[in-house]
Amino acid sequence: MSRTVIVVLDGFGIGAMPDAGALRPGDLAADTCGHVLDHCRSALGRPLRLPALGSLGLGLVRPHRDLARDTALPVAVGRAALGYPGADTFAGHQTMMGADFSRVTVARLAEHLDEVASALGAAGHRVARLDGRPLLVVDGSVLVHDNLEADPGINWNASGRLTDLPFDRVLSVARTVRTVAPVARVIAVGGHADGPLAAYVREGDGGTVGLDTPASGFYRNGGLEVRHLGAELDHTRQLPQQAARAGIPVTLAGKAADILVCEGAVRRPAVATADVLEHTLEAVVRAPGDALVVANVQETDLAGHQQDAERYGRILERTDAGLAALIGLLDRPGDRLIVTGDHGNDPTIGHAHHTREYVPVLTHRPGAARVERLPDAPTLADVGATAAWSLGLDTGALANGAVRTAPGDRAPGGPVSRPAGR
Repeated sequence: MSRTVIVVLDGFGIGAMPDAGALRPGDLAADTCGHVLDHCRSALGRPLRLPALGSLGLGLVRPHRDLARDTALPVAVGRAALGYPGADTFAGHQTMMGADFSRVTVARLAEHLDEVASALGAAGHRVARLDGRPLLVVDGSVLVHDNLEADPGINWNASGRLTDLPFDRVLSVARTVRTVAPVARVIAVGGHADGPLAAYVREGDGGTVGLDTPASGFYRNGGLEVRHLGAELDHTRQLPQQAARAGIPVTLAGKAADILVCEGAVRRPAVATADVLEHTLEAVVRAPGDALVVANVQETDLAGHQQDAERYGRILERTDAGLAALIGLLDRPGDRLIVTGDHGNDPTIGHAHHTREYVPVLTHRPGAARVERLPDAPTLADVGATAAWSLGLDTGALANGAVRTAPGDRAPGGPVSRPAGR
């Protein structure tokens, strides 16, 4: 029996990839983990308390004075490159779960403005440009715009104040935009802003124009509602659907419940870290046999967008306590806890964008004999392939297949079986 849990620390990178400076040269200095640790030691007057992450081997892949440099846990540790262009949560999770996301369409809204306006008009909406700029005001209240928090042209947003209209109407606009959008994600965002949204519109990188969502107050004022509408993918060849098809119960917690597709999965959407961890722990406790749980801790990413390194550190500490509980629960031979990230989001880098960084891949393996250091994986697909293997699934059935092997815990693409005693 294998209860396999993947916990994604959203925006948790451990150092810039070689191409991180292609868009912003300063991003070659990105190191979300190291910079948050350094900042918090100075701001709090003490090191961050991250014993669980230390025991999972974070200090082995990102050495730092505030992280343990060895561990008694049976873990396999390494780091992964992203395996997709840019640095994006949706693309990261789809890649991780087995989709071939190495090619995404990159487009500014300005390049498709007429097409989007026509689709919205045909759906019965009133559409106008905002002060002649390349973004749209729909029904006088919803902004359709470039997403300024991802690399230019990766995602578009439909944003509305919940004091003006219910989230369902924002979502309806986003769904219409999705029908004609060539980009990876259209994101519906509803929240409580400090003022009219038009006051927070600004130019972004690469000729983009959009809402400065962190500046608007959406992230700090409470009540945030978000729905991610992704590009069409073959979800039947991703890990959650493969597991469900094999009769394995699947739970998606946090942002993973919004952006991953799996018929029959138990969905536990949440933004607050405590809620995400509670849903994850409950899923493990209730699993009598095989189970797959995928959870996303989103508040780390939000703290990165807010450029608030101290908040980021406190969320890491909160998450660490939840990871410690998971380590205690996942004690059967064959159980797996995989802790990773989907990109970086360095709050000290000087901007509110994601950063293109390597991410840790820390795998707790009860019953294994020793600690294993793994070579760099070229893509996040390694995470999904490892989880598929631990569940006894055919890793070759994933759209991007298995990527690398590690002694005793990974298998190449194709049918696999769990070794005796696991």
